[in-house]
Amino acid sequence: MANLVTNVQAVAKEHPEEVAVSFRGRETTYEEFWARTGQFAAGLADRGVGEGDRVAVYLPNLPQFVTAFHGTLRAGGVVVPMNPQYKSREIRHLLSDSEAQVVVTLSDLVPFVEEVRDDTDVEHVVTVGEEADAGTDFEAFLGDDHEFEVVDCADDDVAVQPYTSGTTGQPKGVQLTHNNLASNADTAAGLVPDGIRPDDKQLGVLPLFHIYGMTVVMNATLFNGGAYYPLPEWEAQEAVSLIEDERLTLMHGVPAMYNDIINQPDAEEFDLSSLRLAGVGGSGIPIEVLRRFEELYDVKVYEGYGLTETSPVTHFNSPEQGRRVGSIGKSLPGVDAKIVDSDFEERPRVAEGPVDEEEVDLDEITGELVVSGPNVMKGYSGLPEANEEAFTEVDGTRWFHTGDIGYWDEDDFFYVVDREKHMINTAGYNVYPREIEELLFEHEAVADAAVVGIPDDRRGETVKAFVVPVPDADVTPEEIKQFCLDNLAEYKHPREVEFVEELPRTTTGKVQKFELRDRETEAAE
Repeated sequence: MANLVTNVQAVAKEHPEEVAVSFRGRETTYEEFWARTGQFAAGLADRGVGEGDRVAVYLPNLPQFVTAFHGTLRAGGVVVPMNPQYKSREIRHLLSDSEAQVVVTLSDLVPFVEEVRDDTDVEHVVTVGEEADAGTDFEAFLGDDHEFEVVDCADDDVAVQPYTSGTTGQPKGVQLTHNNLASNADTAAGLVPDGIRPDDKQLGVLPLFHIYGMTVVMNATLFNGGAYYPLPEWEAQEAVSLIEDERLTLMHGVPAMYNDIINQPDAEEFDLSSLRLAGVGGSGIPIEVLRRFEELYDVKVYEGYGLTETSPVTHFNSPEQGRRVGSIGKSLPGVDAKIVDSDFEERPRVAEGPVDEEEVDLDEITGELVVSGPNVMKGYSGLPEANEEAFTEVDGTRWFHTGDIGYWDEDDFFYVVDREKHMINTAGYNVYPREIEELLFEHEAVADAAVVGIPDDRRGETVKAFVVPVPDADVTPEEIKQFCLDNLAEYKHPREVEFVEELPRTTTGKVQKFELRDRETEAAE
């Protein structure tokens, strides 16, 4: 296989006049887009940046991100995507650890780069937006050679180095190769009925710095000739309007996005009939949110699963394979997966999932989900001990430990119960927050919810629910507690319920439970 970017090159030759990127009314054809990636690659080469060198892209979802990403690959460089919400303290480690020589960023973010620049190898700052006090404007950075020759790369050469979220310790650089990303983008495109086509239009609201938005949305679309419609930030009304006005055909989002849509005041008036596939990942979607979305718009939502370290997708509820609500689906073609115990022995399968968690002892069937395949990362950058912990090799197969707890059934469907680190141990009982969260979403007064374990002198930990009530809801915390007690085993129900205006979330929609736990721990001290 050649450089990952040759997938775009092939489409540009075959469909030069088709739209590659459409942003707020400005359409860029594949021919134009390919030329701009060549100019960006030439701009890097003019400054001595080339094969194996790191280029940090510190931008929201803008056309310049797409150009810089593929232009860097074309030059043989390695893309280091960075969350545009990060400040100087957060980017210092990413820039120094990756040894990035170039940063492409918004003019407004340049001060954060300048503040840490002396601690890094950054030599060039490329700016997007209004003129900045430092750096080179994006257009001025571009070189003249729009036909810049693609630099050859090996399958196992690193193409992208994203960083894990770093909820514990410093974020780790994940080395994803050209083969990792190409294989996963190709497989992800094949999960769409009849594959992604040149007439498809993809909503690009998932952040491009995140592997889900990068591979499943941007690359899978561009590698197959579809049109990519980036949005710089999530706003439910804007996203829905774009789907309606442009008749978009593909949508991927995280659970919080689907929940936001169904909770809009005029949700019943939205027309999403143009969508031929809606995918969800990043974390488990509450079944009630999925049911309500499908009921409103007559669009099936297919749940998938993956991690940054797996490029990202490992499982998907493919339309062709049928769908089991509550399951992450079957493993992708070429990807192996299993549920194992602490001794790496396979856990028994259930006959058919999902199981009734009130009738089954989850501790008897659950274990850690481990995966193996061409999409699994090369390793964490410069962290041999972390790599040793992350992988187990058995009979020549290298298995990656996901850290997620789940079970599987005899039809090869997998079910994730929760993250290992989220599990609550209360008085010797294991409690999985997701089970309680699923129930909370069934209450008509609950718009959003998260469950965590908090310190308890007698039980070690106890269960607390943070609830965002629907506007003008006539409900009390005591009523929510009683609702849970009526539907769950006594040891599982939340001993505390706190109403909040919103939950702390990452830009990809994941609830930052460590913030909730840390706040409670500090309060207890």
